[in-house]
Amino acid sequence: MARITYVEHSGREHVVEVREGLTVMEGARDNGIPGIEADCGGACACSTCHVYVDPAWVGKLPPKDAMEEDMLDFAYQPDPQRSRLTCQIKVTAALDGLRVVMPERQI
Repeated sequence: MARITYVEHSGREHVVEVREGLTVMEGARDNGIPGIEADCGGACACSTCHVYVDPAWVGKLPPKDAMEEDMLDFAYQPDPQRSRLTCQIKVTAALDGLRVVMPERQI
């Protein structure tokens, strides 16, 4: 399990334990976290699970692949350094303590 903090645009925090092997998006969905819509269910086809990764964590995540980079072009106010699609981040023990912030809105 990894403890992940999801921060709404308003600043409200949700700290949840997410099972390894799930994605950060699935952790949000399974725990009713508002702000991550995940319309495509994790297929990297909609960019409605867009978040800004806390700066301390940006370098600790696996790099974005080309498909995620392309989908982020459709996200609301993407940040070249911090934006990620949560459906593309697999939860491992190494992600314990991860913080992500939701944008004001999804696309």
